[in-house]
Amino acid sequence: MRKLFLGLVAITVTVSAVLQMFYVITRYSTMKPNRAFPISRPSNYSHRSSSLRPKHTNVAFLKTHKTASSTMQNLLHRFAERNNLTVALPNEACDFYQFCYPRNFSTHFVHEHTLEPNMITSHMRFNLAELRRLMPNNTKYVTILREPGSMFESLFSYYYEICPSFKRVPNGSLEAFFDNPWRYYRPDEDESMYARNTLTFDLGGDKDRLEVDLDEYAQAFVAEIEHIFSLVMITEHFDESLVLFRHLLSWDVEDILYVKLNMRTPSSKQGLSPGVHAKVRAWNSLDARLYDHFNASLWRQLAVLGPELVAREVNLLHRAQERLVKDCFGDQLLQLRLAAQIKNNKTRPWVPDNEVGILGYELPTNTSLPHNLCLKLIMPEHQYSDDLLLMASHRKRHSTPSTVTK
Repeated sequence: MRKLFLGLVAITVTVSAVLQMFYVITRYSTMKPNRAFPISRPSNYSHRSSSLRPKHTNVAFLKTHKTASSTMQNLLHRFAERNNLTVALPNEACDFYQFCYPRNFSTHFVHEHTLEPNMITSHMRFNLAELRRLMPNNTKYVTILREPGSMFESLFSYYYEICPSFKRVPNGSLEAFFDNPWRYYRPDEDESMYARNTLTFDLGGDKDRLEVDLDEYAQAFVAEIEHIFSLVMITEHFDESLVLFRHLLSWDVEDILYVKLNMRTPSSKQGLSPGVHAKVRAWNSLDARLYDHFNASLWRQLAVLGPELVAREVNLLHRAQERLVKDCFGDQLLQLRLAAQIKNNKTRPWVPDNEVGILGYELPTNTSLPHNLCLKLIMPEHQYSDDLLLMASHRKRHSTPSTVTK
Protein backbone atom coordinates (compact mmCIF):
# COMPACT_ATOMS: atom_id res chain seq x y z
CA MET A 1 0.00 0.00 0.00
CA ARG A 2 2.83 2.41 0.85
CA LYS A 3 4.51 1.73 -2.51
CA LEU A 4 1.22 2.32 -4.30
CA PHE A 5 0.78 5.60 -2.43
CA LEU A 6 4.30 6.78 -3.27
CA GLY A 7 3.75 5.85 -6.89
CA LEU A 8 0.54 7.85 -7.07
CA VAL A 9 2.22 10.82 -5.40
CA ALA A 10 5.12 10.69 -7.84
CA ILE A 11 2.75 10.57 -10.82
CA THR A 12 0.86 13.56 -9.42
CA VAL A 13 4.08 15.53 -8.95
CA THR A 14 5.25 14.71 -12.48
CA VAL A 15 1.96 15.68 -14.09
CA SER A 16 1.91 18.86 -12.03
CA ALA A 17 5.37 19.80 -13.27
CA VAL A 18 4.32 19.28 -16.90
CA LEU A 19 1.23 21.42 -16.39
CA GLN A 20 3.34 24.14 -14.78
CA MET A 21 5.70 24.24 -17.74
CA PHE A 22 2.82 24.33 -20.24
CA TYR A 23 1.12 27.13 -18.31
CA VAL A 24 4.27 29.26 -18.15
CA ILE A 25 5.03 28.78 -21.85
CA THR A 26 1.52 29.60 -23.01
CA ARG A 27 1.01 32.50 -20.59
CA TYR A 28 4.30 34.30 -20.90
CA SER A 29 5.16 33.60 -24.54
CA THR A 30 2.08 35.62 -25.55
CA MET A 31 2.65 38.57 -23.25
CA LYS A 32 2.70 42.11 -24.55
CA PRO A 33 6.15 43.68 -25.02
CA ASN A 34 5.96 45.66 -21.78
CA ARG A 35 5.15 42.60 -19.69
CA ALA A 36 7.60 40.34 -17.88
CA PHE A 37 9.05 37.12 -19.36
CA PRO A 38 9.87 38.50 -22.82
CA ILE A 39 10.55 34.98 -24.09
CA SER A 40 9.24 35.59 -27.58
CA ARG A 41 11.23 38.81 -28.07
CA PRO A 42 14.82 37.89 -28.96
CA SER A 43 15.33 41.50 -30.06
CA ASN A 44 15.37 42.37 -26.36
CA TYR A 45 18.65 40.45 -26.05
CA SER A 46 21.27 41.90 -28.34
CA HIS A 47 23.72 39.29 -27.01
CA ARG A 48 21.20 36.54 -26.42
CA SER A 49 22.77 33.20 -27.23
CA SER A 50 19.96 30.93 -26.05
CA SER A 51 18.09 31.44 -29.34
CA LEU A 52 21.14 30.10 -31.22
CA ARG A 53 22.29 27.28 -28.98
CA PRO A 54 20.38 24.68 -26.95
CA LYS A 55 20.22 25.23 -23.22
CA HIS A 56 23.09 23.66 -21.34
CA THR A 57 21.65 21.33 -18.71
CA ASN A 58 24.64 19.70 -17.00
CA VAL A 59 25.63 21.79 -13.99
CA ALA A 60 27.62 21.08 -10.82
CA PHE A 61 26.81 23.80 -8.32
CA LEU A 62 29.05 23.81 -5.26
CA LYS A 63 26.63 24.99 -2.57
CA THR A 64 28.70 27.03 -0.14
CA HIS A 65 27.49 28.04 3.32
CA LYS A 66 25.61 31.28 4.08
CA THR A 67 26.13 32.78 0.62
CA ALA A 68 22.57 32.87 -0.83
CA SER A 69 23.31 29.39 -2.16
CA SER A 70 19.86 28.12 -1.08
CA THR A 71 18.26 30.71 -3.37
CA MET A 72 20.47 29.58 -6.24
CA GLN A 73 19.79 25.93 -5.49
CA ASN A 74 16.03 26.50 -5.65
CA LEU A 75 16.44 28.15 -9.06
CA LEU A 76 18.36 25.11 -10.30
CA HIS A 77 15.84 22.69 -8.84
CA ARG A 78 12.95 24.41 -10.60
CA PHE A 79 14.82 24.33 -13.91
CA ALA A 80 15.58 20.63 -13.43
CA GLU A 81 11.97 19.81 -12.61
CA ARG A 82 10.58 21.77 -15.58
CA ASN A 83 12.97 20.01 -17.94
CA ASN A 84 12.69 16.51 -16.44
CA LEU A 85 16.37 16.44 -15.43
CA THR A 86 17.95 14.29 -12.74
CA VAL A 87 19.49 16.00 -9.72
CA ALA A 88 22.02 13.99 -7.73
CA LEU A 89 20.89 13.66 -4.11
CA PRO A 90 22.55 12.23 -0.98
CA ASN A 91 21.75 8.70 0.11
CA GLU A 92 20.66 7.41 3.50
CA ALA A 93 24.26 6.85 4.62
CA CYS A 94 24.69 10.63 4.77
CA ASP A 95 21.38 12.34 5.10
CA PHE A 96 19.02 13.42 2.36
CA TYR A 97 20.29 16.98 2.24
CA GLN A 98 24.13 16.92 2.40
CA PHE A 99 26.70 14.61 0.81
CA CYS A 100 28.17 13.43 4.12
CA TYR A 101 29.61 16.89 4.71
CA PRO A 102 32.27 17.63 5.98
CA ARG A 103 33.81 14.48 4.48
CA ASN A 104 35.30 14.81 1.01
CA PHE A 105 32.66 14.12 -1.63
CA SER A 106 32.46 10.59 -2.98
CA THR A 107 30.20 9.03 -5.60
CA HIS A 108 29.32 6.48 -2.90
CA PHE A 109 27.33 9.25 -1.18
CA VAL A 110 24.88 9.57 -4.10
CA HIS A 111 21.44 7.97 -3.91
CA GLU A 112 21.18 5.13 -6.40
CA HIS A 113 17.99 6.56 -7.90
CA THR A 114 19.82 9.77 -8.86
CA LEU A 115 22.88 8.31 -10.55
CA GLU A 116 23.73 9.59 -14.05
CA PRO A 117 22.57 13.06 -13.01
CA ASN A 118 22.40 16.31 -14.95
CA MET A 119 22.86 18.45 -11.86
CA ILE A 120 24.27 18.33 -8.37
CA THR A 121 23.41 21.09 -5.90
CA SER A 122 23.54 19.87 -2.28
CA HIS A 123 26.19 20.78 0.29
CA MET A 124 29.44 18.85 -0.09
CA ARG A 125 33.16 19.24 0.33
CA PHE A 126 34.45 19.63 -3.20
CA ASN A 127 36.30 16.68 -4.72
CA LEU A 128 36.86 17.15 -8.44
CA ALA A 129 38.03 13.61 -9.20
CA GLU A 130 34.89 12.06 -7.73
CA LEU A 131 32.60 14.62 -9.35
CA ARG A 132 34.13 13.87 -12.74
CA ARG A 133 33.33 10.20 -12.19
CA LEU A 134 29.70 11.14 -11.58
CA MET A 135 28.89 14.04 -13.88
CA PRO A 136 28.82 14.26 -17.72
CA ASN A 137 32.02 15.39 -19.43
CA ASN A 138 30.52 18.72 -20.51
CA THR A 139 29.39 19.71 -17.01
CA LYS A 140 29.77 23.38 -16.10
CA TYR A 141 31.11 23.97 -12.59
CA VAL A 142 29.62 26.94 -10.74
CA THR A 143 29.87 28.21 -7.16
CA ILE A 144 29.19 31.36 -5.15
CA LEU A 145 31.29 33.39 -2.68
CA ARG A 146 30.34 36.03 -0.13
CA GLU A 147 32.27 38.90 1.44
CA PRO A 148 34.09 37.32 4.42
CA GLY A 149 32.90 39.82 7.04
CA SER A 150 29.17 39.45 6.43
CA MET A 151 29.57 35.74 5.79
CA PHE A 152 31.38 35.05 9.06
CA GLU A 153 28.81 37.08 11.01
CA SER A 154 26.09 34.93 9.43
CA LEU A 155 27.96 31.69 10.18
CA PHE A 156 28.52 32.77 13.78
CA SER A 157 24.83 33.49 14.30
CA TYR A 158 23.47 30.47 12.41
CA TYR A 159 25.81 27.83 13.85
CA TYR A 160 26.35 29.28 17.31
CA GLU A 161 24.60 26.39 19.09
CA ILE A 162 26.18 23.75 16.83
CA CYS A 163 29.81 24.82 16.51
CA PRO A 164 31.81 24.38 19.76
CA SER A 165 34.28 27.08 18.70
CA PHE A 166 31.38 29.53 18.74
CA LYS A 167 29.54 28.06 21.70
CA ARG A 168 32.53 28.71 23.98
CA VAL A 169 32.33 32.45 23.35
CA PRO A 170 30.61 34.28 26.22
CA ASN A 171 27.35 36.03 25.38
CA GLY A 172 27.59 35.12 21.71
CA SER A 173 29.89 38.07 21.10
CA LEU A 174 31.83 38.30 17.84
CA GLU A 175 34.08 40.92 19.41
CA ALA A 176 34.96 38.52 22.22
CA PHE A 177 35.78 35.76 19.71
CA PHE A 178 38.15 38.01 17.79
CA ASP A 179 39.86 39.32 20.89
CA ASN A 180 41.54 35.90 20.99
CA PRO A 181 40.14 33.39 18.45
CA TRP A 182 42.65 30.67 19.37
CA ARG A 183 41.17 30.65 22.86
CA TYR A 184 37.93 29.25 21.41
CA TYR A 185 38.90 27.62 18.12
CA ARG A 186 39.91 23.95 17.89
CA PRO A 187 40.99 23.07 14.32
CA ASP A 188 40.31 19.34 14.56
CA GLU A 189 37.03 19.20 16.45
CA ASP A 190 33.58 18.70 14.96
CA GLU A 191 32.07 21.64 13.09
CA SER A 192 35.34 23.61 13.12
CA MET A 193 34.90 24.24 9.38
CA TYR A 194 32.26 26.86 10.22
CA ALA A 195 34.72 28.86 12.31
CA ARG A 196 37.57 29.53 9.89
CA ASN A 197 37.96 29.81 6.10
CA THR A 198 34.68 28.04 5.42
CA LEU A 199 34.70 28.86 1.70
CA THR A 200 38.20 27.42 1.37
CA PHE A 201 37.13 24.27 3.19
CA ASP A 202 33.98 23.84 1.07
CA LEU A 203 36.12 24.15 -2.06
CA GLY A 204 38.37 21.35 -0.83
CA GLY A 205 41.21 23.51 0.50
CA ASP A 206 43.20 23.61 3.73
CA LYS A 207 41.40 25.99 6.07
CA ASP A 208 44.29 25.97 8.58
CA ARG A 209 47.25 26.38 6.24
CA LEU A 210 50.35 27.45 8.13
CA GLU A 211 51.75 30.93 7.62
CA VAL A 212 55.11 29.60 6.40
CA ASP A 213 53.84 29.04 2.83
CA LEU A 214 50.41 30.69 2.99
CA ASP A 215 50.99 33.14 0.15
CA GLU A 216 52.21 30.47 -2.24
CA TYR A 217 49.39 28.12 -1.27
CA ALA A 218 46.70 30.80 -1.64
CA GLN A 219 47.96 31.80 -5.08
CA ALA A 220 47.96 28.19 -6.30
CA PHE A 221 44.55 27.47 -4.77
CA VAL A 222 42.92 30.50 -6.40
CA ALA A 223 44.42 29.51 -9.76
CA GLU A 224 43.08 25.97 -9.37
CA ILE A 225 39.54 27.18 -8.61
CA GLU A 226 39.69 29.56 -11.57
CA HIS A 227 40.71 26.68 -13.84
CA ILE A 228 37.93 24.35 -12.67
CA PHE A 229 34.94 26.65 -12.33
CA SER A 230 33.29 28.22 -15.37
CA LEU A 231 31.66 30.82 -13.12
CA VAL A 232 32.21 31.99 -9.57
CA MET A 233 29.19 34.04 -8.52
CA ILE A 234 29.31 36.79 -5.90
CA THR A 235 26.52 37.10 -3.32
CA GLU A 236 26.68 40.89 -3.14
CA HIS A 237 26.20 41.05 -6.92
CA PHE A 238 23.74 38.19 -7.25
CA ASP A 239 21.70 39.57 -10.16
CA GLU A 240 24.77 40.50 -12.18
CA SER A 241 26.12 37.01 -11.49
CA LEU A 242 22.89 35.56 -12.85
CA VAL A 243 23.34 37.50 -16.08
CA LEU A 244 26.70 35.76 -16.56
CA PHE A 245 25.16 32.44 -15.51
CA ARG A 246 22.37 32.84 -18.07
CA HIS A 247 24.82 33.57 -20.88
CA LEU A 248 27.11 30.72 -19.85
CA LEU A 249 24.29 28.17 -20.09
CA SER A 250 22.20 29.78 -22.85
CA TRP A 251 19.19 29.93 -20.55
CA ASP A 252 16.27 32.36 -20.79
CA VAL A 253 15.27 35.07 -18.35
CA GLU A 254 12.39 33.04 -16.93
CA ASP A 255 14.89 30.30 -16.04
CA ILE A 256 16.72 32.53 -13.54
CA LEU A 257 13.80 34.05 -11.61
CA TYR A 258 13.93 33.71 -7.84
CA VAL A 259 12.81 34.95 -4.46
CA LYS A 260 15.27 35.10 -1.57
CA LEU A 261 15.26 32.04 0.67
CA ASN A 262 16.65 31.18 4.11
CA MET A 263 17.00 34.79 5.24
CA ARG A 264 17.57 35.83 8.85
CA THR A 265 15.59 38.43 10.74
CA PRO A 266 17.30 41.83 11.10
CA SER A 267 17.32 41.40 14.88
CA SER A 268 19.45 38.24 14.61
CA LYS A 269 22.29 40.09 12.86
CA GLN A 270 25.28 41.70 14.55
CA GLY A 271 26.89 44.79 13.10
CA LEU A 272 30.64 44.69 12.54
CA SER A 273 32.84 47.60 13.52
CA PRO A 274 35.70 48.40 11.12
CA GLY A 275 38.12 46.91 13.62
CA VAL A 276 36.25 43.61 13.92
CA HIS A 277 35.75 43.46 10.16
CA ALA A 278 39.51 43.72 9.64
CA LYS A 279 40.03 40.91 12.17
CA VAL A 280 37.48 38.73 10.35
CA ARG A 281 39.38 39.12 7.08
CA ALA A 282 42.71 38.40 8.76
CA TRP A 283 41.34 35.28 10.49
CA ASN A 284 39.74 34.11 7.23
CA SER A 285 42.61 35.25 5.03
CA LEU A 286 42.23 32.45 2.47
CA ASP A 287 38.54 33.21 2.06
CA ALA A 288 39.36 36.90 1.73
CA ARG A 289 41.82 36.19 -1.07
CA LEU A 290 39.29 34.02 -2.87
CA TYR A 291 36.61 36.67 -2.57
CA ASP A 292 38.81 39.57 -3.65
CA HIS A 293 40.09 37.68 -6.70
CA PHE A 294 36.74 36.42 -7.94
CA ASN A 295 34.89 39.64 -7.19
CA ALA A 296 37.34 41.39 -9.50
CA SER A 297 37.03 38.55 -12.01
CA LEU A 298 33.23 38.89 -12.02
CA TRP A 299 33.42 42.55 -13.00
CA ARG A 300 35.94 41.82 -15.75
CA GLN A 301 33.51 39.29 -17.23
CA LEU A 302 30.63 41.75 -16.95
CA ALA A 303 32.74 44.38 -18.72
CA VAL A 304 33.11 42.00 -21.67
CA LEU A 305 29.31 41.80 -21.98
CA GLY A 306 29.10 45.56 -21.68
CA PRO A 307 27.51 47.68 -18.94
CA GLU A 308 24.48 48.61 -21.05
CA LEU A 309 23.61 44.99 -21.79
CA VAL A 310 24.12 43.97 -18.17
CA ALA A 311 21.95 46.83 -16.89
CA ARG A 312 19.24 45.97 -19.41
CA GLU A 313 19.21 42.30 -18.47
CA VAL A 314 19.15 43.05 -14.74
CA ASN A 315 16.19 45.35 -15.39
CA LEU A 316 14.43 42.62 -17.38
CA LEU A 317 15.07 40.19 -14.54
CA HIS A 318 13.59 42.59 -11.97
CA ARG A 319 10.49 43.26 -14.09
CA ALA A 320 9.92 39.55 -14.65
CA GLN A 321 10.34 38.82 -10.94
CA GLU A 322 7.89 41.55 -9.99
CA ARG A 323 5.34 40.06 -12.37
CA LEU A 324 5.87 36.54 -11.05
CA VAL A 325 5.63 37.62 -7.41
CA LYS A 326 2.45 39.55 -8.16
CA ASP A 327 0.92 36.54 -9.90
CA CYS A 328 1.85 34.27 -6.99
CA PHE A 329 1.20 36.59 -4.05
CA GLY A 330 -1.15 39.25 -5.41
CA ASP A 331 -0.67 42.94 -4.75
CA GLN A 332 0.33 42.30 -1.15
CA LEU A 333 3.95 42.02 -0.13
CA LEU A 334 5.56 38.60 0.13
CA GLN A 335 4.20 37.04 3.32
CA LEU A 336 7.44 36.62 5.25
CA ARG A 337 7.09 34.73 8.52
CA LEU A 338 9.36 33.30 11.16
CA ALA A 339 9.87 29.61 10.48
CA ALA A 340 8.00 28.62 13.65
CA GLN A 341 4.97 30.67 12.55
CA ILE A 342 4.61 29.03 9.13
CA LYS A 343 1.71 26.58 9.10
CA ASN A 344 2.46 24.91 5.77
CA ASN A 345 5.21 22.36 6.35
CA LYS A 346 6.05 22.47 2.62
CA THR A 347 7.30 26.05 2.97
CA ARG A 348 8.70 25.99 6.52
CA PRO A 349 12.52 26.30 6.46
CA TRP A 350 14.74 24.21 8.70
CA VAL A 351 16.43 26.06 11.55
CA PRO A 352 19.44 24.78 13.54
CA ASP A 353 17.91 25.96 16.83
CA ASN A 354 15.08 28.14 18.07
CA GLU A 355 17.39 31.08 18.78
CA VAL A 356 18.07 31.65 15.08
CA GLY A 357 15.47 33.84 13.39
CA ILE A 358 15.01 32.30 9.94
CA LEU A 359 12.30 33.60 7.65
CA GLY A 360 10.10 31.76 5.17
CA TYR A 361 6.91 32.39 3.25
CA GLU A 362 3.22 31.66 3.48
CA LEU A 363 1.58 31.03 0.12
CA PRO A 364 -1.86 32.59 -0.50
CA THR A 365 -4.58 30.26 -1.70
CA ASN A 366 -5.82 32.58 -4.44
CA THR A 367 -2.80 32.75 -6.77
CA SER A 368 -3.33 33.46 -10.45
CA LEU A 369 -0.62 30.94 -11.36
CA PRO A 370 -0.81 27.18 -10.73
CA HIS A 371 -0.43 26.61 -7.00
CA ASN A 372 2.47 24.16 -7.37
CA LEU A 373 4.48 26.60 -9.49
CA CYS A 374 4.30 29.26 -6.79
CA LEU A 375 4.88 26.67 -4.07
CA LYS A 376 8.14 25.53 -5.67
CA LEU A 377 9.32 29.14 -5.95
CA ILE A 378 9.42 29.41 -2.14
CA MET A 379 10.02 25.77 -1.21
CA PRO A 380 13.04 25.25 1.11
CA GLU A 381 15.86 22.86 0.36
CA HIS A 382 14.75 19.90 2.45
CA GLN A 383 11.23 19.72 1.09
CA TYR A 384 12.33 20.25 -2.51
CA SER A 385 15.00 17.57 -2.19
CA ASP A 386 12.34 15.16 -0.94
CA ASP A 387 10.16 15.93 -3.96
CA LEU A 388 13.06 15.52 -6.39
CA LEU A 389 14.02 12.18 -4.87
CA LEU A 390 10.42 11.00 -5.15
CA MET A 391 10.33 11.95 -8.82
CA ALA A 392 13.72 10.34 -9.50
CA SER A 393 12.62 7.13 -7.78
CA HIS A 394 9.46 7.09 -9.88
CA ARG A 395 11.49 7.49 -13.10
CA LYS A 396 13.92 4.80 -11.98
CA ARG A 397 11.18 2.26 -11.30
CA HIS A 398 9.47 2.89 -14.60
CA SER A 399 12.68 2.82 -16.66
CA THR A 400 14.00 -0.46 -15.22
CA PRO A 401 13.37 -3.40 -17.58
CA SER A 402 11.14 -6.08 -16.19
CA THR A 403 12.90 -9.20 -14.94
CA VAL A 404 9.76 -11.34 -15.12
CA THR A 405 10.17 -14.33 -17.46
CA LYS A 406 7.40 -14.59 -20.03
